[in-house]
Amino acid sequence: MKPRIPNLLTPAEQRVVILLLEGLNNRAIAQRLVISHRTVECHISRALRKSGCRNRLELVL
Repeated sequence: MKPRIPNLLTPAEQRVVILLLEGLNNRAIAQRLVISHRTVECHISRALRKSGCRNRLELVL
């Protein structure tokens, strides 16, 4: 079952957050999605800002 993620995140940000939920680090997410490590960092940063979370742990919880 797909976790509920706020609609304010883009589909790309949602994919990254879902992989964070699996416990993957940024490099593993980048490899899985075939994107750069820096792109993963940007998606996480935007998701944190949009959600009001302060860190990755809050984001996945």
